[in-house]
Amino acid sequence: MKPAEASCGDQTIFQAILARHSVRTYAPRPVSESEIRTLLEAAVRAPTAMHQEPWAFVVIQDPLWLKRLSDVARPLFLDRLLHQAGPGNARTVKTFADPQFNIFHDAGTLIVICAKPDLPFSDADCWLAAENLMLAACGLGLGSCVIGSAQAALNTPAIKTELGIPQDYKAFSPIAVGYPSGKIPSTSRKAPQILAWKKS
Repeated sequence: MKPAEASCGDQTIFQAILARHSVRTYAPRPVSESEIRTLLEAAVRAPTAMHQEPWAFVVIQDPLWLKRLSDVARPLFLDRLLHQAGPGNARTVKTFADPQFNIFHDAGTLIVICAKPDLPFSDADCWLAAENLMLAACGLGLGSCVIGSAQAALNTPAIKTELGIPQDYKAFSPIAVGYPSGKIPSTSRKAPQILAWKKS
């Protein structure tokens, strides 16, 4: 099956993987508490190193909070871009320099997966949980998008305090969630690059 032929209503795991896309336009329809709890249940079923289950979650559905967080995160990420600017970054720099740009793409829900960074593989566990969450969102007809540009802001002491994130935790995986607005454009991927395949 080609990715363009898949839809989020498909039932098999592989079809869900093909159907999941990063969504950057959201309808105003809110995500319900029961839907969020379903996404969190999917997240905690992810593989976890040494069965540590290090994850903890922050859910933000307050539009004013999301706007404020976007306004804090955007210049922090812009500064990072400017320090590593290359030819491919020009468009992204222009986007983040726009004070009207909302890094969450107007999604009404942000789910942040956190963990103590000193635990072995806690970062990998959080990202595995994030993939489970995004696949589950696709299965529910929801869109999602990893918002890596929010990570620095979420890890400032002031934002952590306001969100109730313990200072010894790190926000690893910020994920915007919502109902897609309009048709989601299909994407393609390069063929797998196989560096080695040893057979007897």
